[in-house]
Amino acid sequence: MRYEAPVSVKEASALLAKERGASFVLAGGTDLLVRMKGGFIEPDLVVDIKRIKPMGEVKKSASGFEIGAAVPCCKLGENSALKKAWPGVVEAANLIGSKQVQGRCTIVGNLCNASPAADSVPALVAAGAKVVIQGPRKKRTIPVEQVPVAPGRTSLAKGEIITAIQLPKRNPRSADAYLRFIPRSEMDIAVVSAGINLTLDSKGVVTAARVSLGAVAPTVLLVDAAAKAIIGTKLDDKALADLAAACSAACRPIDDKRGTIEFRQKVAGVLARRAAKIAYQRAGGK
Repeated sequence: MRYEAPVSVKEASALLAKERGASFVLAGGTDLLVRMKGGFIEPDLVVDIKRIKPMGEVKKSASGFEIGAAVPCCKLGENSALKKAWPGVVEAANLIGSKQVQGRCTIVGNLCNASPAADSVPALVAAGAKVVIQGPRKKRTIPVEQVPVAPGRTSLAKGEIITAIQLPKRNPRSADAYLRFIPRSEMDIAVVSAGINLTLDSKGVVTAARVSLGAVAPTVLLVDAAAKAIIGTKLDDKALADLAAACSAACRPIDDKRGTIEFRQKVAGVLARRAAKIAYQRAGGK
């Protein structure tokens, strides 16, 4: 195995593009190193991106926030401006692993692991986040939901690397929230999860919404029908019931030892209702 630690994005992309064998990016390493130690993968090349300075920074601008691919999740919770603007995204990121893992794991790594149960992904999708991708020849930006294409697989081409996640500027009277169900109180992956992002008018009516679900399909779901169910309402009981029904109907889960199809469909609606209430209150709704 060859280990490389480039100092620029273009250098990292070139290394990945030229490698004929199995190549992997090392950011936090909380998934990669475990898989290597377990013998599940045998890399020919590991490209460590932590020496690329912009990869380790969180930047705030007039257009929103940009989170570098190597920023550990613990740093997100320590950023007061980010936490205030996007509490749901930060909450989701801070649920990944233990305190020790938080010091290393990254939301880009969580995204590229492409697990249907990834905590940060539904929250990012609900937020309308985008990823910045650098390839051997060009740079492109796509919505987060277009990255995972199947469990363990992404849409990234050979030589492409995600450099950052972009979160838009927070609109007035808007907020997000993320909730998950796990069998244990800590250190588990989601059986079902839900992310909600809402914008209200001055009267408390929902004018815009994004609803996402995790762990109920091969990839995260952006549920347009659920968003439409609450737009134009003050999140009354009927709107919440319609939201829950749309979420349950959108699910395409599996039966496994952690939950049945019926259970996941039911819980998806319950979590969406609860997350919507939290987001609504955070946005100033009453």
